[in-house]
Amino acid sequence: MAVSNVDEITLRDTARLVEGLEPSPAVWCSGLRKRYGRRTAVADVSLEVARGQVVGLLGPNGAGKTSVIKMLLGLVRPDEGEVLLLGRPATDPAARTRVGYLPELFRYQPWLSADEVMTLHVRLSGLEVSTRERRACLALVGLAERVGDRVGGFSKGMQQRLGLAVALVARPELVILDEPTSALDPLGRADVRDIVLDLRSRGVAVLLNSHLIGEVERVCDRVVILDHGRVAAAGSLPELLGQRALRLRLTDVSPAAHRRLAAAGTVERSDDWFTVVLPPDEADPDPASREVVPDLVAALVALGVRVHSVEPARISLEERLLGILREGTADRPEGDR
Repeated sequence: MAVSNVDEITLRDTARLVEGLEPSPAVWCSGLRKRYGRRTAVADVSLEVARGQVVGLLGPNGAGKTSVIKMLLGLVRPDEGEVLLLGRPATDPAARTRVGYLPELFRYQPWLSADEVMTLHVRLSGLEVSTRERRACLALVGLAERVGDRVGGFSKGMQQRLGLAVALVARPELVILDEPTSALDPLGRADVRDIVLDLRSRGVAVLLNSHLIGEVERVCDRVVILDHGRVAAAGSLPELLGQRALRLRLTDVSPAAHRRLAAAGTVERSDDWFTVVLPPDEADPDPASREVVPDLVAALVALGVRVHSVEPARISLEERLLGILREGTADRPEGDR
């Protein structure tokens, strides 16, 4: 059938409009609910993971984190709510072809080699992945020397590394990691952290469920805290942790040095200790604000101030998490605790 000039113009205009649109979130869900018998596992959970963003999922045991992940992946059908993965309904098998998943509990056939496990999962994905790419993925997680070894002889940490390689082998646009460092030593945790940061730099979205709060604080752009199946808090780290503060022990502080401290933020003084409340990271559009602390110290030294101590004074993510969970417990009726 011939296409008229009018149709060609319409197609070009439509293409321009689509080209200008922001890409759909890697994960979008709204109003997720799930009950198992009388127990409510998930109650009205909504969250979003943007492309190239790392989002941490935190909460105590039984908070509903793994249930949410299984609903996102279509492994469990929600009683209510909607899920989109990479712009497609989660019920569409095509939505999961570009999703890598490392479950919390997994087991591979012990008689298979690491390379055979990778080959099997590549076939299941239906995508073309070369032998070189498979081997590169095993090397990335530290298993380059164990390609031909049987999985049954692997330690728990090595099996964890293999599971991560399986999640990454099909070039995913979204990676969901459920307790990825649970069996790893400190070196393994550092490797996972570097991999997550590399994925983010390449525009891959990551949803990370972990009990290791320090790891979440190091790599995540945003955090979602679940408690009793509900979202207790969500936001970027600056939003959740509040303003940054700096405690300095100073002597020989001149009026000019006082003015320089006040220019950096709100100042409180107790004897030789000065607390400077700095602007939130995201509230200040000036990228140079990231250098505010070393610049401030250098300026004070240049003004003749003796700097004895410099300490960060922002609440940790662990402290914030515990505070949120305790508030939630206090707000619930005694019969629900």
